[in-house]
Amino acid sequence: MFIGHFAVGLASKQVAPTASLGVLIAAPLLLDLMWPFLLLADWEKVRIDVGNTAFTPLEFISYPYSHSLAMAIVWAALVGLGYWTVTRYPTGAMMIGLGVVSHWVFDAVTHRPDLPLFPGGSTRVGLGLWNSVSGTLAR
Repeated sequence: MFIGHFAVGLASKQVAPTASLGVLIAAPLLLDLMWPFLLLADWEKVRIDVGNTAFTPLEFISYPYSHSLAMAIVWAALVGLGYWTVTRYPTGAMMIGLGVVSHWVFDAVTHRPDLPLFPGGSTRVGLGLWNSVSGTLAR
């Protein structure tokens, strides 16, 4: 299910050839890389609920800092700016920022309607591809 995130990182190398492939791959994975630490800090919540979707038993109760659209944009800007500050490579910085935001877009297709638009907001989005095992594996 993470292949879409990896694909974005790999495809970004075509646009930003001098950027580190490791950083380009990490960018679309950033939200998921941060998530366990936010769970441990008790800032976000998940529980196991077998049958929640056909593909995953996880019920994402609250994850406004790692997986809201607004925070994905904030993280993208921070990481992109950080990369640009170190490398002065604007194309690489742009692709890294876009990679971070792409995570939310792919998750919006995959998740059931549990992705917040912004922290504290009540609107949740998700098209629910995880309700289809074959659809999820094909993605």
